[in-house]
Amino acid sequence: MGILNFFKGLWKSSPQTVTPASPYPLGEKATQFLLNTVSFYKELKPVERRQFDERVLLFIQSTDIVGQGINVDDNDCLLIAASAIIPVWSFPRWHYFNLKKVILMPDRFNHELQVGREDSRILGMVGNGSMAGKMLLSKPALHYGFINSNDRKNVGIHEFSHLIDMTDGDCDGLPLSLINHAYSAPWLDFVHQKINDIYKGKSDIDEYAATDKREFFAVATEYFFERPKLLKTRHPKLYDALERFYRQNRAEIEADVAPRRKAPCPCGSGKRYKHCCASSLTA
Repeated sequence: MGILNFFKGLWKSSPQTVTPASPYPLGEKATQFLLNTVSFYKELKPVERRQFDERVLLFIQSTDIVGQGINVDDNDCLLIAASAIIPVWSFPRWHYFNLKKVILMPDRFNHELQVGREDSRILGMVGNGSMAGKMLLSKPALHYGFINSNDRKNVGIHEFSHLIDMTDGDCDGLPLSLINHAYSAPWLDFVHQKINDIYKGKSDIDEYAATDKREFFAVATEYFFERPKLLKTRHPKLYDALERFYRQNRAEIEADVAPRRKAPCPCGSGKRYKHCCASSLTA
C-alpha cells in the first residue's frame, strides 16, 4: 500500500498538519478514484472533500486493514474508509471505538470463514466475543457496492451501520447514539410495521431487512445512502427518520447537484460539471 502508507507516516510524524498544502490530501490518484467510484464524495464541495480526505487518512491510520489470503491495495482501503465515514459524515468527531481491524475476504464466506463452500453466502460481518473489534468484508462485494449505486445495497455501509448500532452496547436496531430516547418506542413500532409490509410483499425494501430489527436498520441505511430520492418518494416516513438520525438530507443534496451541471466541474478538470463528474454519477 504505497501511497496510503506514505500518508500514514505523514499523519504520525506531523499530526498537527491537518490540512496539507496539496490540493489532493490523499494524492491525485486516490482523489480521482474516489470521484470516479464514490457518489457521496462526488456530491461534496471541494472544501468538504478535503475534510473527507482528512477523515479517510485518520481512519486508515487508526485501523488495521488486512487481507485473508489476498492482497489489500490502496483502493480497498479507500472504499473501507469511505464506508465508515459516509454514515457519520455529520458527526466530525465520530470514532469507531468498537473497531480495531478490518479483514478483507476473497469472496463470500460462511460462519467458519470458509470461502467457496456451498454455505458461503456471507458478504460482511461484525463480531463479538473473540471477534469483537473486527469486521469481515467480501472484497468483491465491497467494490460492487460502490460501482453499482442503483441497487440500494452497499455492504460496507451496511456493516458500519451495525457498528453505529452497537455503540450503546447492543446491536438491536436501536442506535441510541443517534436516536433520542423519546423516539425509541415509536421507531421500534414503525420498524415492526415496515417488516410486516416486507413479509406481505408490499415493500421494495430488500427482504433481508425482515430478518430482525438490527438488519432492518442496516438495510434501510443502505437504501438511504444509495437511493435517497427514491427512498423519500416510496417511504417518506422512513426517510425522515433516517434523515433525523444521520443529520443528512441526502435527497436534497442529490437534487442540489442538478443546477450545477453547466458550471465548471469542482474537480478542477476545466470541463463543465455535466460532462465530467456528473456524467459518472448517473452512469
